[in-house]
Amino acid sequence: MRVDLFDFELPPERIALRPVAPRDSARMLRVGAGGDLSDQTVSDLPAMLHKGDCLIFNDTRVIPAQLQGRRGDATIGATLHKRIDLRRWQAFIRNAKRLHPGDSVEFGHGVGATAEERHADGSFTLHFEGDEPVEILLHRAGTMPLPPYIAGKRPTDARDAQDYQTMFAQKDGAVAAPTASLHYTPELMHAIQAAGIETATLTLHVGAGTFLPVKADDTTEHRMHSEWGSIDAETANRLNNVRAVGGRLIAVGTTSLRLVESATDAQGVVHPFEGDTDIFITPGYRFKAIGGLMTNFHLPKSTLFMLVSALMGRETMQAAYAYAIANEYRFYSYGDSSLLLP
Repeated sequence: MRVDLFDFELPPERIALRPVAPRDSARMLRVGAGGDLSDQTVSDLPAMLHKGDCLIFNDTRVIPAQLQGRRGDATIGATLHKRIDLRRWQAFIRNAKRLHPGDSVEFGHGVGATAEERHADGSFTLHFEGDEPVEILLHRAGTMPLPPYIAGKRPTDARDAQDYQTMFAQKDGAVAAPTASLHYTPELMHAIQAAGIETATLTLHVGAGTFLPVKADDTTEHRMHSEWGSIDAETANRLNNVRAVGGRLIAVGTTSLRLVESATDAQGVVHPFEGDTDIFITPGYRFKAIGGLMTNFHLPKSTLFMLVSALMGRETMQAAYAYAIANEYRFYSYGDSSLLLP
């Protein structure tokens, strides 16, 4: 499909630079079968689901993966994207023209790395010096990697260390938050449990590639970034049991959706999974397990807007986004939410 079919005009003032408080007071646009729309808030969620449905959360934890350093007289910025091994990470580089394989970069606070290899997408493999875990080095020298549409408008500050982390965050490795889960609070979770709604947790370490624009003219020409994920056997069994008794699997965020669909076979059975996934979901994709999605509002012509269009229909989502813009919903990572129920 042509990528420009997924374009829309978003006024800059609709981009949220801070989350609302409390988190579950954010607005939520319910999009139902046939494209019917209703204005809700996130705290209304338990009433919009059925007893026996299952919400699926991503427990990845965002690491301070944004680094700025020096190579000689050049300033080099690095956003870690994906772990390769204990000492090596793949990173997107700012001022990459000044960095060559073999160069050393000093990031301050005793943290340094060597650029080992330039990849086809322009990123580098960085090999970090010393024997401390790289995550320890990042907490010393790194900052929270806010999305470019926020970081371009204001600096990262102490509030972001809390605001850009979900209440489910346990396993270090993400360089972007699974933002649909940012809306959850302990109070909301209590209400979900009281309503008889099940919950399950998986891990997908979100990479910085999630913000990369689609540069191809056609979706068939776009190469999707890969991310590491894991679903254990107990969780896979629980998800299968929910569906066996008529419950719906409701992914909280596109990351949860992509991993569950990656782990599901053609017969709709979810299997344990550990490894990389580069699944690219566009209209025409037949969903194998997921019955609904809670997600924030996404960028024009992004792979994530293509994903929600695959779930609900492109025309339905174009209409829903036009409604959200006209009714002043807040967009992107710190913005409002939507509940998509095909």
